[in-house]
Amino acid sequence: MTGDEVGGGVTPRERLARAALTRVLEPGDEHGGRWLAEFGAVGLLARLTSGDDGRDELTGVGDQRLAGCRARAAAARPERDLAAVHALGGRFVCPGDPEWPSQLDDLGEGRPVGLWVRGRPDLRLWSLRSVALVGARACTPYGAHMAAVLGSGLAERGWVVTSGAAFGVDGAAHRGALSAGGATVAVLACGVDVVYPRGHAELIGRIAEQGLVVGELPPGAHPTRSRFVLRNRVIAALTRGTVVVEAEYRSGSLVTARCAQRLGRFTMGVPGPATSGLSAGVHELLRGEGVLVTDAAEVAELVGDIGDLAPKRRGPVVPRDLLHPDSARVLEALPAQGAADGREIARGAGTTTDEALGRLYELHSLGFVERHGDGWQLARRPTPAGAARRGGT
Repeated sequence: MTGDEVGGGVTPRERLARAALTRVLEPGDEHGGRWLAEFGAVGLLARLTSGDDGRDELTGVGDQRLAGCRARAAAARPERDLAAVHALGGRFVCPGDPEWPSQLDDLGEGRPVGLWVRGRPDLRLWSLRSVALVGARACTPYGAHMAAVLGSGLAERGWVVTSGAAFGVDGAAHRGALSAGGATVAVLACGVDVVYPRGHAELIGRIAEQGLVVGELPPGAHPTRSRFVLRNRVIAALTRGTVVVEAEYRSGSLVTARCAQRLGRFTMGVPGPATSGLSAGVHELLRGEGVLVTDAAEVAELVGDIGDLAPKRRGPVVPRDLLHPDSARVLEALPAQGAADGREIARGAGTTTDEALGRLYELHSLGFVERHGDGWQLARRPTPAGAARRGGT
């Protein structure tokens, strides 16, 4: 490695150029992504800041938009931005850095120019085992509960919970992971030094201490409506799968889920009441490619490795479930009212009289039946104390 390079072969000039370009190009700008692929970060910045208007090379956009890019490039001060994020204990991660999550490259020309990061953990390593939990801002108590339970359950299983730090489901998911002492990543639609929403100042501070706060925009940048929507593609690309907890038909959470589908990631939804408008979008997702999940074990089974299986689901075990099949068949042959002799019961059970009598004595010892002379009848108040022992072999 030469003295002009820093980790992964990213030169200081390229890092500065990419930091500057985060002030020039909006998140997800595919024209900018195409220019980057064609000219490189240093070459693109040079073309934007040169005296030439760049019209011959920087094609695909109108004159007014190109003029705006050139004005922002001239005003960019990347050294100041890098110093600001370093003062927060953060860093700027570029493609080519060892910490760069390669799955972001799946976004093609819309991938981030770079990511501003606060927090100590390695973003690439955390992204290898991460799940997005997203949903409605104005969620119901049910939605908040499910998000928190999923967040804590996934964190306890060693999964990183990624979300957008918004009110509602996002915040509940982050808090669930933090409460379990687990890992969580907040992807912001603003600078990593900007607290948004303001009501989540404490939460975002905790995430920065215990996890990671990530954003495409440079320090001091504020969110806009379009930036929230475009932020969702980063959440989808960084994670192995996306779980939606409560979403209306028009929802940013569904944008994240559909982006995850396009990228070949797992897409999951938590069902809600059929009458709830806040679950209507989730149910529409589940009618398509989405997979229904109800707890962290089911999520981990879908996105995890071989062996990450959810427990089998079954109803409560009742004493009759523990009977040998032959004993259960004899029990079912007894009349609902009154008594029957061994021959009648054997006929109903499709077995011999001796076999039926043997099973009846076993059922008697377990408290399922009563004997009255030669007749047998169902116990009036079954108290099968011995039902834990499997009847007959």
